Amino acid sequence: MASGDERANVPDGLTGEGLRVVTVRALWNAEIVDRLAAGVKRGLAALGVTDHRTVDVPGCFEIPMGCRVIATSGRADAIITIGAVIRGETTHYELVSEGAAAGVQRVQLDTGIPIAFGLVTVEDMEQALARSEGPGGHNVGEEAAVVAVQMARLTEEFADRS
Repeated sequence: MASGDERANVPDGLTGEGLRVVTVRALWNAEIVDRLAAGVKRGLAALGVTDHRTVDVPGCFEIPMGCRVIATSGRADAIITIGAVIRGETTHYELVSEGAAAGVQRVQLDTGIPIAFGLVTVEDMEQALARSEGPGGHNVGEEAAVVAVQMARLTEEFADRS
């Protein structure tokens, strides 16, 4: 963690300067996702990322396809996903959360483009609010911004230069 840095798990010297980062944002559960998006913006700004855009998809189940389109475009060094899946009375929660996680992992491994998993999968609105707090609080979006930059730098460091 960087000295004096209130954000969790930020390695000393980590910078996002020069990186192209795209956020894939689910529109479902907008109240929570808006809070996660604010966290992403804070995190990326603190890391010096200036080339950032957001792409909206209908819901969390569509996030892997959005990631695949972006990852294969050659126009992103890293992708951040944000969305919220809140448990209901049916198996929809399991299907969406497991499908989104598996799909994102597959795209990441198939393309070599780092994808930070900023989806909150929670039991209720109280838990969702707790994981999407404002500045200084726990915000999965802000954490995902750090992960995206960290993994983009790792990928860059070990890229095949032959």
